[in-house]
Amino acid sequence: MTGAGWTGRIAGLAGLEEDLRAELESRSRIVRLPAGATVFSPGQAADHLLLMLRGTVRVSQISGSGREIVLYRVEAGESCVMTTACMIGDQDYPAEGVAETEVEAVALPRAVFDDLAARSAMFRAFVFRAYAQRITDLFRIIDEVAFGHIDIRLAQRLLALAGDGGEVRITHQQLATELGTAREVISRQLQEFQRRGWIAQARGAVKICNRRALAALGQG
Repeated sequence: MTGAGWTGRIAGLAGLEEDLRAELESRSRIVRLPAGATVFSPGQAADHLLLMLRGTVRVSQISGSGREIVLYRVEAGESCVMTTACMIGDQDYPAEGVAETEVEAVALPRAVFDDLAARSAMFRAFVFRAYAQRITDLFRIIDEVAFGHIDIRLAQRLLALAGDGGEVRITHQQLATELGTAREVISRQLQEFQRRGWIAQARGAVKICNRRALAALGQG
């Protein structure tokens, strides 16, 4: 299936010349994946640039000991910077991408990516602007994991996941993966939050009881 009209759904591409947009759409294809599908895995060759139209892909790194850390998520309107880096450097994927929801994305073949990057300054700007933004995000994650206080980061994450709601459906292991730490560390900190009356725990869920206290902690 061709991707007719999809460039208008990607902010960085909507302003490209009409003939270049038409070329992108004619030389790409739309793929759809169910939630839980593996989009790419370590050691796999990066042969298509992925541009998300709908859904979320979680990109994570797994250490030799089996510990996982979430690096970033690719949302609608974004490209996968891991794919971009691997294609530019002619490297295989060092991380894993998994569809967290049903996904609709554009797959742009590597040959087309190389051709357009060589010919179009606007396309190159789109690629490297997205790349630079994500690299900045990754440095922030490294800083948080290396130097951040886990209680502050956990409070921030719980509030972000809860949104306007009062409960987060998540396990201790999933929180540990999100924050790049061990499950035991998360369990101890959640117990402390519960002792203070800030949260209440149930199997696979955390109820927010004192949003103001968590927000105050999250502000450092």
